Amino acid sequence: MLAPDGGAHAPLGEVGTLGDERLGDCYRTCREIVRFHSKTFYLSSLFLSAEKKRAVWAVYAFCRTADDIIDRIAPARERLDAIDAWERQLVAAYNGITTDPIFAAFADSAQRFNIPIEPGLDLLRGARMDVTIRRYDTYDELREYCYLVASTVGLLVMPILGTMTPEAAAYGIALGRAMQMTNILRDVGEDARMDRIYLPAEDLQRFGCSESAILEEVIDERFTALMAFEIDRVRKMYAEAEPGIAMLSPESRYTVRLALSLYRRILERIEANDFDVFRRRAYVPFRAKMLTALTVAFAR
Repeated sequence: MLAPDGGAHAPLGEVGTLGDERLGDCYRTCREIVRFHSKTFYLSSLFLSAEKKRAVWAVYAFCRTADDIIDRIAPARERLDAIDAWERQLVAAYNGITTDPIFAAFADSAQRFNIPIEPGLDLLRGARMDVTIRRYDTYDELREYCYLVASTVGLLVMPILGTMTPEAAAYGIALGRAMQMTNILRDVGEDARMDRIYLPAEDLQRFGCSESAILEEVIDERFTALMAFEIDRVRKMYAEAEPGIAMLSPESRYTVRLALSLYRRILERIEANDFDVFRRRAYVPFRAKMLTALTVAFAR
């Protein structure tokens, strides 16, 4: 992870004065972050034009580094201070000044594609919630969290993908929520080991699944019924988001449809693993990803 205060990097100065070579290095830094942290996102991005591809890498690197800041092992106050510093760098980058390769690339992309700053600020507000909130009572509360940490990513990339109308934004928001909920279901065990339970308390109560059972990694008929319910909910969210793909620029549609399809397959992997999200990580194997990529291509 890059230092959130930018201290590990030589000053870059004004974004607009960077040469092509140095700016290219900044984008390559972002690309490596994407390749390391999300093979699914990286694969989907490869079908965009060079300029759009670099821009979505920059957005991902900004969002991912914020997530890394929050998830590192450190006192809460230290992590919140680091997010505050990351936010100050975001604002400075939008004003043309940065000391960090990620922000240099992000600011350049924001200028090229007219990316608004507000979703980025909202995303950092959601990141702070991961420090201060470890349980959600209702799905409505979780839904708002998913908007802040994931739908905002959609709002950041939509100008890159060719649209930012209110109607299209609503579909992007739905897709972001679906992807975040997919991550939550995949990472139930990992989160529980950090004493985080994102599954709403009202859903646990509905299926008679206790919080202690999740922390103890118990898989029984109550837990599997809960997970089946949540998976069905997320599948409906993907179906709700899918019509918005047609509103994107033609060259961007395949990338988003592929990302949606690959993420949706994670739900299938959870089911194939008999809902064991504690000891088996649900992921789409490379061969299955390639088959999905071909299937999506021929379905267009």
